[in-house]
Amino acid sequence: MDHLFTVDGGSATPVSPTTLAAEGLLERQHLQEWVIAHPQVLGESVLVITSEFDRWADTDGVPARDRLDVLGLDATGRLVVVELKRGTADRDVHLQAITYAALVSRFDIDTLAQAHRDFLKGRGESVELDECRQRLLNHVDGDWSPELLQRPRQVIIAAGFPKQVTHTVVWLSEMNLDIDLIEVGLWKVKGQLVAGFTKVYPTPEVEEFTLAPARIEAKAAAQKLEERSRARNAVHVLVDAGLLPDGARLRLVPRDGAPKSVREDIRTWADEDGRRASVTWSNDPAAPLTWDADGESYTPTGLANHVFTSVTGRKADGIQGTTWWDVDTDHVPDTVDPGEWAALKGTDLARLARQHSGTSKDWSGLHTLLEAVPSGRWTTYGDVATVIGSHAVPVGNHLATCGKCPNAWRVLTATGVVSDGFRWPDPARADTPADVLRAEGIRFEADAAGREARLSVDELRGLQIS
Repeated sequence: MDHLFTVDGGSATPVSPTTLAAEGLLERQHLQEWVIAHPQVLGESVLVITSEFDRWADTDGVPARDRLDVLGLDATGRLVVVELKRGTADRDVHLQAITYAALVSRFDIDTLAQAHRDFLKGRGESVELDECRQRLLNHVDGDWSPELLQRPRQVIIAAGFPKQVTHTVVWLSEMNLDIDLIEVGLWKVKGQLVAGFTKVYPTPEVEEFTLAPARIEAKAAAQKLEERSRARNAVHVLVDAGLLPDGARLRLVPRDGAPKSVREDIRTWADEDGRRASVTWSNDPAAPLTWDADGESYTPTGLANHVFTSVTGRKADGIQGTTWWDVDTDHVPDTVDPGEWAALKGTDLARLARQHSGTSKDWSGLHTLLEAVPSGRWTTYGDVATVIGSHAVPVGNHLATCGKCPNAWRVLTATGVVSDGFRWPDPARADTPADVLRAEGIRFEADAAGREARLSVDELRGLQIS
């Protein structure tokens, strides 16, 4: 705002600007509080999650010294990283904002909910963690998207910006990185301080005429890279966590990257030969799918592209192949609890990977837990998985092939029966887990163990702690 006047009819009197420093106003105690109280200066529908956030550490557990001024969430589901300067911004202020954006891009809904709860508690508002989590979910229009969290928007607020910052921010914007520059001005009008926030970059004119072509090109490139990265990461999550056993069957369900008419043509084409819609999974990250139609191995996206081209005669573009293959729950692997497998109905590879991206293949925690399960008690694959932070399917796979898991016979299906995939390490052993459990005093009825002997999840956690 270059000129500000007080007006009295036909008379306009210039108002002289002042500065926050000259008026004794501070960055944290004043400017930051203005932004928190009026988040509309950051854009439409921004919810402030936290401020002065510094609870992060490096891989060695050493606390980082960085302190994020304000973190918000807009209605699209993107995080908003705010960097504040009460005077003219430093020449490297954009680098600070980018650093914070990189740090928060790893946050998930639980991290954000905890940060919001701590923020509110520090301001005298006591809110349960689940309520904070729901508040964040309700603020977003549409489904919660972990992918969008990885692309935070950055807002830098300062009294002014040197050319080094504006030139760099323009270039970064052309590379599809969203950074807003907002100038805060201060005036004294008849003894009253007046603050103004002006968005100096990008202005609507700049967004419409300058950035649009560059962003379209950058967005297309970024989208293609993101699609490939997502597909690759999903496969590695599935393989590393053992979420699907070798031999698991998957069905073709065309989705992302194909118009509705093409998807219908693909279904018709697949119905002409049932082998075209079926693949077998193997835990090979390079090419995990074996197609029934030709016996060749493919990546999920590679086979989806091949199917698309076979039907349309055109090269596919923008297909996220891991969304095209659903778990075939009609074919239950021997090592899997049928009830847990049935729960995967309608689940594609991408969704399965997202649901269990934190699952680990380190089974030492499982072994320790099973060793603590006492005689005369039993548990389930699902409950064990919950306690160790895994999933019932890889737990079942591991127990079926481990050969040295303690008390494995005390782990049953959700209905209390012995899994079809259970195997004794000694193949010559003739008794069954049910025989052993009966000898331990557990009552059986119609092949199902009595529920009174089942350990609850809380009891399992107690065993883990002890």
